[in-house]
Amino acid sequence: MGKRANRQPMHTTIVTIGGFASLGLCLGIAHALGGAAGTARGALAFLPVWLIGSGINMYVGVRRGRSAAEEIPFLLVVFAVPASAACVVWWKVAHG
Repeated sequence: MGKRANRQPMHTTIVTIGGFASLGLCLGIAHALGGAAGTARGALAFLPVWLIGSGINMYVGVRRGRSAAEEIPFLLVVFAVPASAACVVWWKVAHG
């Protein structure tokens, strides 16, 4: 179990970076379609999409032998970091 545990922080980092890339994609598409108002909507639309993506990541971890109790802290980090960035973008765009 030592090798698998050692790879988890790198996997978490990669998935979190993927979350930021997904956020950027959502914001870019939303801005192209609707300007600043679209950007705010894109930030909010990202949240359920990323929650599903984070949940799939947790599911894969559980299927590969980790317990749900072991995966939940990683789910929280993987979801919360890009989601908080999305909330900041939404707040800045929507409230000036």
